[in-house]
Amino acid sequence: MAETKPQIEILYGSADIAKRNEELAEEIAADMGSDILVIAVLKGSFVFAADLIRALHHAGVQPQIDFMALSSYGDRSISSGTVVITRDIVDTVKGRKVLLIDDILESGRTMDFAKNELIARGAEAVKTCLMLDKKGKRVNNFEADFVGFDCPDLFVIGYGLDYAHYYRELPYIGYIVQN
Repeated sequence: MAETKPQIEILYGSADIAKRNEELAEEIAADMGSDILVIAVLKGSFVFAADLIRALHHAGVQPQIDFMALSSYGDRSISSGTVVITRDIVDTVKGRKVLLIDDILESGRTMDFAKNELIARGAEAVKTCLMLDKKGKRVNNFEADFVGFDCPDLFVIGYGLDYAHYYRELPYIGYIVQN
């Protein structure tokens, strides 16, 4: 990490994120009911997922929670376009209503792969919830069921999103200003 701290501009502050999580929880509860299996895609969604499942509790949902890690990068900095499971869920999805949570929807490949994989495993229904939707980066026609915020074409950090494994801890979503 460089010794000088970069200038970061805030896109979505912590109060805006908290308010949107409450709204998302109400939408999800109304749509999916109280008995759902939440699957958070690691690593980026862990902060969002934690806040959202607490908001779901306040909305009357009793979710079970599991985790999945997916990758299309391997050891490269550019996506191969092929998604692989690097950490699988433990719980069975057969006959369950599943809410798949991730941090950001860009190309659509990862969410499309994960949703189809869970349906193939026998899930009754799979809905997707993304904190950010970067529509300009889509390479397929995948659309999320629930979205926190639309995202401009910027490299975003914070609230679980990282740059070189840093900045996940920020309580807001921002971007590094390029000088």
